[in-house]
This record gives sequence, structure tokens and C-alpha cells, in this order.
Amino acid sequence: MGEKQNKPIRLQVFMARSGIASRRKCEEFIKDGRVRVNGRTVCKPGTKVRSEDNVTFNGKKIAPVKEKIYIVLNKPTGYLCSNYDPEGRPLALDLLRGRFPYQRLFHVGRLDFFSSGLIFYTNDGEFARVVSHPSSEIEKEYLVVTDREIEERGLKAFLSGVVIEGELYCIKRFSFKNPNSVLIVLHEGKHREIRKIFDYMALRIKKLHRIRIDGVTLKGLSSGSFRTLTSEEIGKLLENRIKKR
Repeated sequence: MGEKQNKPIRLQVFMARSGIASRRKCEEFIKDGRVRVNGRTVCKPGTKVRSEDNVTFNGKKIAPVKEKIYIVLNKPTGYLCSNYDPEGRPLALDLLRGRFPYQRLFHVGRLDFFSSGLIFYTNDGEFARVVSHPSSEIEKEYLVVTDREIEERGLKAFLSGVVIEGELYCIKRFSFKNPNSVLIVLHEGKHREIRKIFDYMALRIKKLHRIRIDGVTLKGLSSGSFRTLTSEEIGKLLENRIKKR
């Protein structure tokens, strides 16, 4: 058993299990030269390491976490999804620090500064990889409120896909709440996807609020509050585990 536990693993996997970030983000950190193994800078993702190796990130030693944490936060507007902001803006992570002062948590996906709603925080890189990877096709639902009436035919075009600046944008389905308020379901979630869709339709978004990821909702969570995910919720999300990498 001990031999199996000491089996070499890829450096980005080691980092993800240490609560640094998702595997994809850890690969970026490695390429940027921010990781050292046994005193030597490693810039090649895929480098194998063992548990006894001395791995540092930004000069600090890291090791796989023993306790995995899974949080769902109702992020208010005016908070940034980042671990640091040179402009000193409020961080969504600050809302969690009182309960998890010594844990290295990171967000799964993101909501921009002016958006609000459901976002996950964790120290489990594998969980982050599964939930955020497009191939998992995990549904994400948003409430969008605009400054004027939304044309149904404009949204219908995005059901089959519209190319914007060379990239294809699609929505899975939508339903109107009123003429300038709509619920939109995505299963990929490109960077600023909804804002680009509505910019394309020449509509200004007044409110962008994520209300659901897969079966997890904001029920019982006021703005700025959070809770831990249940084991059932975690299991359901991980059923979307990607077989091909």
C-alpha cells in the first residue's frame, strides 16, 4: 500500500492536490517558472514527482491536502474572483476567510466583478477540473436582466450557435420571466460568454446572476453567505468525470 501511495504523479496533479488551483491553471504556473522541485525550477508540465520530493510554489513548500473542502458561495456584486488584486478591490475569498483562515482555497470558474450568484470554492484540483471542463457539459443557469426588451429571435440564433470574433457561442436553452428578463442555461461557460452574447444583440445587462450549477442552487443562501456542499452534491458533480484527458 505504501508503495502505491508513493507512485510518481505529474507535477500539475501534485499541485492541484495541494490546493493551488485546477490542473489547467497549475500547468500555467509551471510554464511561468513559479514551481521548483528539489531546488530546481521546473517549467515542463507532466514532470513526475513523488511524495518525498521538495516542491515549492512561489517559494513556499506545498504538499497534498488531507482535508478536502467544497464551498458554494452566493457572491455579491462588487467582489472579485481572485486570490489577490493590486487595486485593492474586495475579494470573494475574503467572505470565507473567517471560517477557513488557514486553508488555501480557490474558485472554480469565475464570476466577473459586476456579476453575482453561485460559485464554488475548493482545495480539490480534481473536483475543479471536472466541474469546469467543457467536456463535462455541466449546466450553469443565469438570470439576465437587460435595459430593454429582449428579442426572442436573437436568443434563438444562439441555440444553434453564433460566431463572435471568430469564436462560436451557444446557449442550451432559455425561458423568459418578462420582456427584459430571461433565464439562460449554458453547458460550457466561456470567458464573459453571456456578456458577449448580449453585447452582440446590442443589449446592456443590468443584472447577471448565476442561480444554479448542475443540481446545486442558491436556496437558503443570502447574498454573501455560503455553505459546504453535501456529499450527495459532490458525488453528483463528479459523475461528470472526464474519461479522456
